[in-house]
This record gives sequence, C-alpha cells and structure tokens, in this order.
Amino acid sequence: MAENHTTATAFSSLPIHPAIQEALEDNRLTHTTPIQEKTLPLTLGGHDVMGLAQTGTGKTAAFLISLYHYLLTNPVHPKAKGPWAIVLAPTRELAVQIKKDADQIGAYTGLNSLAIYGGVSMEHQRNLLENAPIDIIIGTPGRIIDLYKQKIIRLKNIEVCVLDEADRMFDLGFIDDVRYLLRQMPPAHERLNLLFSATMAQKVQELAYEYFNAPETVSIESGQATADNITQILYHTAKHEKTPLLIGLLNRDKPARSMIFLNTKRDLERLSVVLEANGYPNAALSGDIPQKKREKIIKDFQSGAVNIVVATDVAARGLHIPDVTHVFNYDLPQVAEDYVHRIGRTARAGASGTAISFACEEYVYSLPEIEHYIHNKLPVFPLDEELLADVIPPSEEALRALNEQKAERLARNGNRQPRGNKPESHRRRNPRHKSGNHEPNGNH
Repeated sequence: MAENHTTATAFSSLPIHPAIQEALEDNRLTHTTPIQEKTLPLTLGGHDVMGLAQTGTGKTAAFLISLYHYLLTNPVHPKAKGPWAIVLAPTRELAVQIKKDADQIGAYTGLNSLAIYGGVSMEHQRNLLENAPIDIIIGTPGRIIDLYKQKIIRLKNIEVCVLDEADRMFDLGFIDDVRYLLRQMPPAHERLNLLFSATMAQKVQELAYEYFNAPETVSIESGQATADNITQILYHTAKHEKTPLLIGLLNRDKPARSMIFLNTKRDLERLSVVLEANGYPNAALSGDIPQKKREKIIKDFQSGAVNIVVATDVAARGLHIPDVTHVFNYDLPQVAEDYVHRIGRTARAGASGTAISFACEEYVYSLPEIEHYIHNKLPVFPLDEELLADVIPPSEEALRALNEQKAERLARNGNRQPRGNKPESHRRRNPRHKSGNHEPNGNH
C-alpha cells in the first residue's frame, strides 16, 4: 500500500466512513497521494471514475477506500445476498496484493473479501465461497467466470465494480471475459464503477463509456508519467557490451534488490546463466514458468532470499515487490508503455529508485517513442570503458543444463521449433458495519 505525501489533503478532512478512517490511521496513512486526491471527492459522492495512474501511485487505496465507503453508506434489503463488490485484476499476483491491502483498509468494516484466481484448487475456493459470507470478490476474470457458471458466485447484487490495470486486461486477452462479467451485473447506474489503467488507450475509454455511468476522468499530469523519485539513466552501447556493462554496474552499485528486463526468453536464459557464473545468483521469470515455481521465485524475491530477478514483460506483469532499488532495461522495450511499467517496479511507496537502460543497435529504435511517451529525454551517460567488467563465461555444465531445459521445453511443445528469437507476446490465456437494515448474519 502506498504511503502518502504530507503536502496533500488529510484523509481526516474527507467524509470517509469512520471504520475506514480508523484503519487508515492504524496504517499511518494520513494524507492523499495525487491520484487519491483527485479520485476520492468524486467516488465519495457516488460518481464513476476512469483513472489514469501507474502502479505505486496509491491507486489501490483510492479504489478500496471508495469501495468500502460506498458499501458502508448504502444499506441493502435485509434479505439480499452478496457479494456486493467485485475487483477484477489481470494477474493472480495483483489480485493477491489487492486482497492484502483490502484486509488492511477494511479491517474494521465487518466486510469479508476473498481472492479468486486460477492456478490453485477450484474446489478449495468453492468451499470458501459456500461456507462463509463473502462480501467482496477480488480476482482474475477466468476463474470468476468458472465459479459463476457453476452458480457458486452470484453477480446480480454487485454494487461496486472495479477494473484494475484495464490496459493489461486487453494485453493479456481477457477483455471478452471482462465484458461477459459486466453484462451479468446490475445496470451501470445501479453500481459505483471504477477503472484504473496505466495508459488511456481508446479501447480502454470505450470500455468505460460502454459499461459505466458517465465516468469522470482523473489522471496524474502527463509530465508525471514516470515517478519524480526515479533516477533514469541511458547508456548507448553495442550489443556485445551489454553484459560486461551490466556486471560492471552491479559490481559498482551493489543494488540491494534489482529487476533486469529483457525482450526474449532465449536471451533471458543465457544472461541468467552468465550472471550466476559471475557471482550474481538470480531467478529467471519467463512466460512458461510453471505456477508453483513462479510462486516460489516471487516469495524468495519478496523475502530477500533472491535479490536479482531476470524477467520478460509477460512474466513480470502484476508483480508488486517492495524495496526494488534498481531496474535494468537490458533490452529497451519495444512498446513505450512497457518502459513505464518496468521502471515503476522501483521507487514504490515514496521510496527512491534507479532505472538504467541500455540502447543497443537492435532496440535503439524504440527510444524516440519512449521519450515521446514520457515527455522527456532520457539522460545519456557516457560509456566508461573502465566500467565494462571482464565476464567469466558459464561452465560447460551450466550450458549443458540450459540446453537440456530447451530440449525439454521443445518436447513439451510437440517439438515445434521457434521461429527466430521473437519477443514474448501478450498472450491470451457478512454483514456490513454500518447503520442500515442489513441483517447482521445473513447467509450471503
């Protein structure tokens, strides 16, 4: 949960329900971030919102405060059954993070939330839904649809609908599922609707206008597309110099926790092995990592057992890891928005961070689009030859293991040969604590 800037509006001055105010005080959240300051006056008044905000700006708290306040101040018929609110997220990691924040902000509301996502036992989730009153569903569209079609989840009484990282819903091919779920809910004018997106593409705006009730648009000024507390650095470098430069920077700066982004899985796997050989243990996250292994990597990174993660954009979506001090764009991303997503992994919750990008001959063509998108030129640092480290090549055993992994993957995929070294694609794949006539222990 993002902390707040003390120069902004005090939460205590806003007409937020006392049960929420108490939780905010407990978590030392005293003042709004810019996106909260723009969002809350609208949502507390019952207006739908379409918000342009990056991760790490406090948008999760903005929509959770809005959601809980609406439910606590709008009584329902005592015989009505929940859930009353739904938060849709593109990835399970984001759903888990939202659930964690919801537990903090909703601690004194008497409202129960549940995270629903694929990759774990549906039977277990079904039991949780059937055996306890669940007021708020937080999850990924596919699993929610599965449980809805089994009549385990009902949507006819949804009063608050939140779409988080809406642009990623499109990128990951979930938008048809989102539209399906929206059609199962009450009409837009009978709900409070909130959408947040890091980019406000036309398709995202069209979705909001089609399914929401005249949403107000709020955004952080375009000049703030990237956080002010991120130091951004660019090196123009030949492709063969990138690994020596990366290891040289790791040697010099000794970052406490870093993420290194590449565009292709093949390059990622090779770099991971080379880093290991040069004394930098790391975890590699690509799109086809099995779910259990992915969970372990994320847990190890969060705990500090691993302090370097090498990742592609597809694999890293929805990750919210605290205390990342450095982001390295080993490859410049080919989509400008991805640059903002990548560097936004650092400087979260008011901290500062460093984002270092390498512009080589293969990916330098992305630079003008990135600079246009962030409304700034990236500061170019001269490449000091002394910074280039002598790279120790990986052992034959490590290379053999890498080749075996590739062979296993080919076998799993029916021995289909990859066509070149293409970037990974965006794949498809209780009672209310308030006055009001709501029965205290209804069977939702």
